[in-house]
Amino acid sequence: QLQVVESGGGLVQPGGSLRLSCGASGYILDTYYIAWFRQGPGNLRDGVSCIVGSSGDTTYADSVKGRFTISRDNARITVYLQMNSLKPEDTGVYYCAVVPRSRTTWSKRCELFPSAYDDWGQGTRVSVSS
Repeated sequence: QLQVVESGGGLVQPGGSLRLSCGASGYILDTYYIAWFRQGPGNLRDGVSCIVGSSGDTTYADSVKGRFTISRDNARITVYLQMNSLKPEDTGVYYCAVVPRSRTTWSKRCELFPSAYDDWGQGTRVSVSS
């Protein structure tokens, strides 16, 4: 089981930006899919974005397209979620999750099904409020 760690949450005003980071010990990013999920107050855990570690191909939820960007660093160790033009409805706990490509039937694109991901971080809280 991997230890997944998120960081970068905080309080920001509407229209502001935050960058979340995700790292995991003992894994080779190229062989994984990495995703961000969020859970707002009273809501289910929803998919935000995911990235294919080897190719960098990305998937986004409709609610964040054009505002959020998922990326990986050149060392292929850390995955980032750049969040711009934040809205109050973006408030929630953001979780990073990973799954080895070998445990899925996906091909070139990753999917945002929470049940498909094996290892999860503890979450980082994002609050968007004036």
